[in-house]
Amino acid sequence: MKHTDRYDVAILGSGMAGGMLGAVLARNGVKVLLLDAGTHPRFAVGESTIPYTSGMTRLIADRYRVPELRALSSFKGIREHVSRNCGQKQNFGFVYHREGVPQDPREINQLVVPSVLRTETHLFRQDIDAYLFHVAVKYGAQPRLNTRIVDIETDPGTGAVLRTDGGEEFRAQYVVDGSGFRSPLAEKFALRETPTRARTHSRCLFTHMTGVEPFDKAPAARRHDQPNPWHHGTLHHVFEGGWLWVIPFDNHADSLNPLCSVGLTLDPRKHPKDDRTPQAEFDAFLARFPEIAHQFREARAVRPWVSTGRLQYSAKQVVGERFCLTSHAAGFIDALYSRGLTNTMELVNALGWRLIAASRDGDWSMARFGYLEDLQQGLFDFHDDIVHSSFVGFRDYELWNAVNRTWMLGTMLGNVMLEDAYYRFERTGDDRVFRELEEHGSPGSPLPVSAGFTRMGPLTRELCQAVEEGTESPGEAARAILSYIRDADFIAPSFRFGERDTRCFAMSPAKMAMNARWCRRDAPPEIGPRMINASKGLVRMRLRAGR
Repeated sequence: MKHTDRYDVAILGSGMAGGMLGAVLARNGVKVLLLDAGTHPRFAVGESTIPYTSGMTRLIADRYRVPELRALSSFKGIREHVSRNCGQKQNFGFVYHREGVPQDPREINQLVVPSVLRTETHLFRQDIDAYLFHVAVKYGAQPRLNTRIVDIETDPGTGAVLRTDGGEEFRAQYVVDGSGFRSPLAEKFALRETPTRARTHSRCLFTHMTGVEPFDKAPAARRHDQPNPWHHGTLHHVFEGGWLWVIPFDNHADSLNPLCSVGLTLDPRKHPKDDRTPQAEFDAFLARFPEIAHQFREARAVRPWVSTGRLQYSAKQVVGERFCLTSHAAGFIDALYSRGLTNTMELVNALGWRLIAASRDGDWSMARFGYLEDLQQGLFDFHDDIVHSSFVGFRDYELWNAVNRTWMLGTMLGNVMLEDAYYRFERTGDDRVFRELEEHGSPGSPLPVSAGFTRMGPLTRELCQAVEEGTESPGEAARAILSYIRDADFIAPSFRFGERDTRCFAMSPAKMAMNARWCRRDAPPEIGPRMINASKGLVRMRLRAGR
C-alpha cells in the first residue's frame, strides 16, 4: 500500500526532540508527518533538566508561538499543567567516594539553582514525551505510531521517499531523524564514525526503583555542609572509574510518583562488562561502597534493568541533501551533566525556523541548513571534553574538584547567554536576536563571545590527557585549572570559583548584588551587559509567573 500524500517534513521519532519539533512546525503551518516505531507512554532516560534546558524551552514556546510548551519550562508549570509524577531539582550534587575508605565530608560539591528565580525538574519522561506528542498532534501533525521505516531515498530536487517494513510509502520534502542510535539515515548513508572520535569511554546500567532513601539520612551525609539537601536535587556519587545517578521523582509533597531513577555509569576499561546480571553487578558495586549502599537498603527495581555496551557514538556528517540528524540520532556522550536535553532544545530552536522558511519558499538546499552541522558537532565535542576530563578527575578529588568548577561555569554562563537573548527578544518581539547568536564563532560553546571561556575547555582536557599519559600529576593539573579560573575575566572574582575551597556555590541575593556591581564596573563589554539583561529578565519572570 502506498500513500500519495506529500508532507513538508517527516520526523522520525516522537520522543522529546520529535514531539517538540513536530509541535513547533505544525503550529506554524508546516505539513508534518510524525513517525515512530513504538508507542506512548514509554520508558526513557534523560530525566534531569538544567537552567539552560528550561530557558530554551520557554524561548521556543514564545518564539514559535506554542504556549503549551511554556508549561515545560519550570517545575511549577509541569506540576500544575502536565504531570505530578515529576520531581523537583534544586541542586546538582556530587559526593566523592574512595573504595575501602570512609567518605571525607570535605570532598563534596554542589551547585544550587537559585530558588529566588526557579526550580528545575526531574522529568518522568513517559508523561513528558506523551504530552509533547499530543501537542504536536493537536496542531495538525499527522501521527504514525508502530511504524518502522526500513528504507529512505533522498533526491536534492524532489525530496525523500520513506518506506516501512509493512510496504507503505511516504513522501516528504525533508526528513528529520531524531530516532536514536539506530538511525535509519545514519545506516542508509553510512554516517557513523568508526571508531567514534569521542575520548569518553563509558557504559551504563539503569532502571527505576522504589524504596530509595534520601542520602541525607545516611550516616556519611550527617557531616556534610552543603547548602541544600541532597534529596532536593540530582545526586551524583562519583568514584574512580565512574559515577552513579540518583534522580528522585518523589521529593516534594505534591508528587504522585514513588519511583527514583538510578543509573550506574562505568569506564569499561577499568570496570569491564562480564556475564553477571545487571542487578548482580549493581549489588556487587554497593558491597564495595557501603556508604552509598545505605540509600538502597530497601530499594528494588520495578522494571527490567538496561545494561549497555559503550555509550559513545558519533556521526561524521549530520546534515545532507534533504535530511538532518538531530540529538541522539547524531551522537551521544554520557548522561553526566544532563546535556542531552539541552542539546535537543538547541537543535529544535535552530532547525525550527529554517524548516518553516523552507516550507514557504521552497529552498531546501544544504546551504540553508549548514549551520546545524557545525552546531551539532560543536555540542558533541564540548560535552566530550568536559565528560572525558571528569572521568580522569574521578581518580583524584583535587583534580575532580577543579574540573567540576569548569562545568559549573559553563552551566551558569551558558544560561547568561540564553537569558540575555530572551530578554532582548521579549522587549522587541524580533527573533533576529536569536539568529545573531548563530553568527558567533565556536558553535556549541556555552559562551562563544568569550575567548577566555572558549579556551578553558580544551585547556582542561589537555591537562587531563597529560594526567592520563602520566606526564602531569593530578595535583599539578588541578592547580593549573584553578589558576586559569582565578585569572579569568568572564566571571566575577568575588565568587571565588578559582579557589580550592569553593566546593559548593549558591547564588544568594547578596551575591547577585555583588555580581551586578562587577558587571557595571569591571566586566568585559561582551559579558557585563549580558549578565545584567539576564538578571533583569529572570527576576521579571519570577515576579510574573513564580518558580
